[in-house]
Amino acid sequence: MKKKVLIIIGIILLLILLIFGIWYAVDKNRTNNNKPSNTITSTTLAEGTDVILSLEDTITNNSVWCGTFNLIWNDLKNDLAKQDIVFTPQLEVVENLNKGTFTTDDLSEESYYKKYGTPSLELKEEIEKAIKEKFNETSDILDDFNWNNAGERDYFLYAMLKKEFEFPKEFTELENGEFGNYSNVKYFGIDNTTSDEVRNQVEVLYYNSKDDFAIKLITKGNDEVIISRGNNENTFKEIYDGIEEKSESYEGNKEFAENDTLKIPNITFDLKEEFKELEAQPFEFSNGDIYEIETALQTIKFKLDKKGGEIKSEAGMMVRETAIATDEPRAFLVYDTFTIFLKENSKELPYFAAKISDISSVQSDVNKN
Repeated sequence: MKKKVLIIIGIILLLILLIFGIWYAVDKNRTNNNKPSNTITSTTLAEGTDVILSLEDTITNNSVWCGTFNLIWNDLKNDLAKQDIVFTPQLEVVENLNKGTFTTDDLSEESYYKKYGTPSLELKEEIEKAIKEKFNETSDILDDFNWNNAGERDYFLYAMLKKEFEFPKEFTELENGEFGNYSNVKYFGIDNTTSDEVRNQVEVLYYNSKDDFAIKLITKGNDEVIISRGNNENTFKEIYDGIEEKSESYEGNKEFAENDTLKIPNITFDLKEEFKELEAQPFEFSNGDIYEIETALQTIKFKLDKKGGEIKSEAGMMVRETAIATDEPRAFLVYDTFTIFLKENSKELPYFAAKISDISSVQSDVNKN
């Protein structure tokens, strides 16, 4: 009996070893062939989130915007095309980008870098060196562009925005709670254990109810974090304008009172978007040259927790000159029967007409084949 038990245990151990051996072989084969490993090494967040190109674009329930793409569009429109970008038919998103609502005037110079020029590996290296020196960052998009076969009149436009902000004092880490239909959501904020120093980091912009309010979180630097609820407007611009309007007219207490509470979910996302609707659409520079956007990309990384937050965003656009579309060449060759008229330009009828089929009747010294 004891011998049978040992045999069964031995068989089980062999099966376990065999299973792990097969798993290792499959996983190694995937790795060698550049296929995803069975081991999960990263998590993609913010799936199903729409990246909005301008403050005027219509938003959905999950939408994100950052001004980096606006910066390179402004350069394309103002410095290169020297006029509005116009597609045929024109797109609403392009009309919104042409408005130039967001510019470098809305940023401090130390928070962004931008560059445009003729596409080349030298330009790519220049950008990589610049963002390393200014932000100690590497690019997540430069390798996605085609740097080969660029013409002297092609352009590459690039921008990076990098900001980190820290609250003077850490907010309280709250118990996990619910958010919509989700549970176990991580929160930070203010409860009855939070110090007055932390409460002083919050400015009330307005409060109409727990479903309709806006607050401002003060940071150590010149950044402000504005959080609101109850906004029904269709664009980020309309929402922001509404917050300002309500804040100016609010006559309640703008200090965060002793019995007030605050609950904000931790946020982390990493988005990368290609704007295919902008690609392969001919448009005209002011000098008549025709261009197309070959590739348009943007990334947005954002994090917010009890300590503060950080944002990194890149935008890049490869713009190629394209030949003007022409009709098939036409051949106006009079080499057989034809008709000719002579007419005064102010008269309705010609004063001479002829139909010529035999060229020898109107030309001498011709040879008959």
